[in-house]
Amino acid sequence: MTHPTELPPKSELGVVGWARKNLFSTWYNALLTLVVSYLVISSAIPLFKWLFLEATFTGETASDCSGEGACWLFISQRLNFFIYGFYPDTLQWRIDIMFGLLALAFVPQFIERFPGRKWFGLFGVTGLPIIGYILIPGGWFGLEEVPSNKWGGLMLTLILAYVGILAALPIGTVLALGRRSEMPIIRGICVVFIEVWRAVPLITVLFMASVMLPLFLPEGVSFEKLMRALIGITLWQSAYMAEVVRGGLQAIPRGQYEAASALGLGYWRKMGLIVLPQALTLVIPGIVNTFISLFKDTTLVLIIGLFDILGAVQSTVTDPAWQNVAIEGYVFVAFCFWIFCFGMSRYSQNLERKLDTGHRT
Repeated sequence: MTHPTELPPKSELGVVGWARKNLFSTWYNALLTLVVSYLVISSAIPLFKWLFLEATFTGETASDCSGEGACWLFISQRLNFFIYGFYPDTLQWRIDIMFGLLALAFVPQFIERFPGRKWFGLFGVTGLPIIGYILIPGGWFGLEEVPSNKWGGLMLTLILAYVGILAALPIGTVLALGRRSEMPIIRGICVVFIEVWRAVPLITVLFMASVMLPLFLPEGVSFEKLMRALIGITLWQSAYMAEVVRGGLQAIPRGQYEAASALGLGYWRKMGLIVLPQALTLVIPGIVNTFISLFKDTTLVLIIGLFDILGAVQSTVTDPAWQNVAIEGYVFVAFCFWIFCFGMSRYSQNLERKLDTGHRT
């Protein structure tokens, strides 16, 4: 005699079931849950009061921040400088256009059913850099030229990270292929390049790019400080990217290489059509982790006189007109970095799920 299937008891379903299984499964788990909950609540309430309830949001000067909470008035008053640096006010529409195009290119990538999102992503890595090269510095099509020493704030941080990411991935991929090459000279050059650049701290690379690089250039050839920093960041990051990609290449079974060769594919077609797509899929977490690390490391350009968003905040908190607002400035910087880093992390997780082949060991 068969009995109808019965549903589990309500105490095993929903939030109650999850809590019993994960938070109160044993007496020591229950105790730990209560202790951690007390610590979180006891610290979250004062923090919430400081951030919002007792904070000052409106006013004109620092004297209007008379409460016990955060002085967000400081952020609102200096927000223009934190975003654009010294970029002329009358020309900031160029940066606004670039921000809009950047959002147009990458926000649709988070929406699975967004029509034409692949084309938007392709535009983000092809057309967007060209438009930025024309709009931001100017000097083209009658646009007023703006020297790079006036660039700063969030726009400079995004430029450094975007160019570094866009250039480091293909260069790193070529270096990884070269390190696994069967030609001794190519393999040796790639090994030396990767090991040398990975052995040098980024802060040293920036100093070398800013001070030493001009000494090795031919007479009459020079690069702006920003360009030298971009070259140093790209080469340094390419070495790390090469090792990430090499890990993916080594994870591909030898049979894949042999099958591609059996089909009569040449080296570049074998790598481009068979091996690299699989290798890059395997190392998506490592690639994104490298991108996030690069995004955060852009703050080091402050030491060579480039004012990214952190440098802009640091230069502002020393203003006598705004005293005791350093915490608010650093919280604002941390929030900006968290937004972009969290976005990259979430997109990588979505990409992993989409490209997952279902193989588990």
